[in-house]
Amino acid sequence: MAALLRATPGIETLASLIAIDPRTLESGARIDYLSALERQSAWLQAAMQRAIVAVAGEEPSVGEGIFFGVDDAEREDISTALRMSPNSAQIRIDVARTLVNHLPNTCSALASGEISPAHATVIARETASAIRDGLPQFAIYEIESKALAHAEFHTPAQVANKVRTVLATVAPANFESIVDKARDTRRVSCYRENDGMSTVVAILPAEDAQLVMKAIEAFIIRSERSEKAQDASESRGEKDPRSADMKRADALTEMASQSLAAMSEDLLAHRRPITVNVIIDLPTLLGLAENPGQLAGYGAIPASVARTLASDGKWRRFITDPHSGALLDYGRETYFPPQQLVDFLIARDRTCRFPGCRQSAYRGDLDHAQSWESGGDTSAQNLGALCRRHHRMKTHGGWDLVSNSDGSCDWKSPTGKEFHVPARPILEAV
Repeated sequence: MAALLRATPGIETLASLIAIDPRTLESGARIDYLSALERQSAWLQAAMQRAIVAVAGEEPSVGEGIFFGVDDAEREDISTALRMSPNSAQIRIDVARTLVNHLPNTCSALASGEISPAHATVIARETASAIRDGLPQFAIYEIESKALAHAEFHTPAQVANKVRTVLATVAPANFESIVDKARDTRRVSCYRENDGMSTVVAILPAEDAQLVMKAIEAFIIRSERSEKAQDASESRGEKDPRSADMKRADALTEMASQSLAAMSEDLLAHRRPITVNVIIDLPTLLGLAENPGQLAGYGAIPASVARTLASDGKWRRFITDPHSGALLDYGRETYFPPQQLVDFLIARDRTCRFPGCRQSAYRGDLDHAQSWESGGDTSAQNLGALCRRHHRMKTHGGWDLVSNSDGSCDWKSPTGKEFHVPARPILEAV
């Protein structure tokens, strides 16, 4: 194993490793085996970077016309081939271009297994903005050299900090420009986690982040004072069992809930106020079954949580196929779908119907797969949810869409690649 760990990554070394059952090795050799596989993974990832650049091109492309942005077609080629979201595909493209075009030493270190794919990615991402802004070659070399030396004994996060420090030292003007432009990347994102949880990430300028935290702390203090006053009047002395982190999480949710309640009737999407949708079958709602519900935008939640959320909700009834779970179809004869059909389509699709896209149907467009002008009708079979970008890609970018009666659809890319998007049973996550 020691010899394989030192061996140059490649097909022969990989074949030798795969032939070994790690469970037959002694404990120390098992660790060497794992490290050797990581070196092989780095070698394969170096090849992956070159392959991504071969597909996407060495430089970003901009299509003709107002409907096209940077790398529109290339991003879809990568996202569908690797079965990832378009945003993730764009990140992979940007990282690959930075590595292949500007960081040859990092690519070499990755191919030889000296650094991990995660180390290479953070070096590329931390230097990309400065490189685009014209960072001098000598500065790139110095940053790259110090980052690679640091990577030998440090984690990717530590290497990222090292790159920022070196960049601020050797190119302060570039560093200030990067910080200034970074303000335009501020955003809030939500990611699904296990066990009925989600992660909300807010990328904010430092001073704005402090403002948010101060507001949360102030909300907690006000709530605690109110609760203490109420406890005193009722002669209670119960201790709050929540941790500080739990209190902050609950405060943020309560602040958002109060804000949403105050303005929900004024903000309409597809002619409906903003809502949090939960799907639950009738037996579970009545307590006769314990089937999991579905929280729109998240996925499966326990029956008890679904019942709690549904207890004070406004109800809309949809009928599903008892075998497939798909929402059933019904026809309409107008160009603009009536409200019942709008509600049906949003409930059926839940997200954009492009492969891998998870943009909410509630915020997207309801598109005629066969255009109205060419004879397509306004029906559940011919209509479906698309986010604005994929709507434009279908209309102006050369992608063909065939919509099926069960809610599934088939896509064909401009290069002839075909992708099937299955129907979405209403009680399954998307």
